[in-house]
Amino acid sequence: MKKKPATIKDIAREIGVSPSTVSRALNDHPAISAATKVRIKAKAKELKYEPNIVALSLKNKSTKTIGVVIPELIHFFFSSVISGIEEVAYDNGYTVMVCQSKESHDKEVKDVMALLAHRVDGLLISQAKEILNNEHYDEIQRRGVPLVFFDRMPSGVKAPSIIIDDEKSAQEATQHLIDRGCQSIVHLGNNLNMPISMARLKGYKQALIESGMDVIEDFVFDCPSSVQNDSYTQILALLENGAKFDGLFASNDLLAIGAIKALKQFGLSIPNDVAVVGFSNWNFCDMVDPPLSSVDQPGSEMGRQAMKRLLRMIAEDEENANDVMVLDTSLIIRKSSQ
Repeated sequence: MKKKPATIKDIAREIGVSPSTVSRALNDHPAISAATKVRIKAKAKELKYEPNIVALSLKNKSTKTIGVVIPELIHFFFSSVISGIEEVAYDNGYTVMVCQSKESHDKEVKDVMALLAHRVDGLLISQAKEILNNEHYDEIQRRGVPLVFFDRMPSGVKAPSIIIDDEKSAQEATQHLIDRGCQSIVHLGNNLNMPISMARLKGYKQALIESGMDVIEDFVFDCPSSVQNDSYTQILALLENGAKFDGLFASNDLLAIGAIKALKQFGLSIPNDVAVVGFSNWNFCDMVDPPLSSVDQPGSEMGRQAMKRLLRMIAEDEENANDVMVLDTSLIIRKSSQ
């Protein structure tokens, strides 16, 4: 039979003092002598006593736990964000509970409700692609739970956000292809109904317009699944239909990899025939052939800043905050566009 964990009453019985004396000693209360504290703490260690976190959270109205909802953990960008969040959280005595929405509205709602049921002290959320309404965000704020968004900032919700300038970053990536000499550039979007995808499309178009180039709508593709096979299929069909282009900007690196596969299958050289740039700078960009140029998103820094902002909200009991922090990106140029 599994042995029951030791309690404060067990320690009190062994030492011969009251449970309240044990409790105060374990919390370093000044009314308890140093000698008594030493005896009690030694006995607690001997009995392998661990405090009841649930009971403490009920007493202190704090669980020291942060809830995080991300679209998918498999994405290198989001895993790096989690790393940054955890770094700051653990340094400040918090633990982190992570849920994946799988880009689903219903799943994100369920995740939020589950985290609220666990009485998290705050929530960090990157919105799912398929979000239908903001009702669950309203519920978070109705309960007075601090909320910060990162990477994907929904409209109509008054809460702090940590983001990058997707439009500017996409414009710089497209401008790099233009400066290289590309005259006909394809864009692969990732669910063009999403605000960040729309912003990247806008940046792509702006670079073309400012360079005096035509925006060819037939060269803009929506890849809602954001996987390699989606872009591979679309680019292969484009090539088979006789389209000519010498540049390609993809709104994420997986789409760029799928496009490269199609270009190679069609016998085209990268970057000599078609130069390619992705977005996010995933950890595999150095390992593909040729190494992929990509916009580097500061995932870890985004996570750190989001967690710091949430901690300030918790400490200052903020309400109605609506500030936005925009982090810098950088274009990492590799052989795919040199």
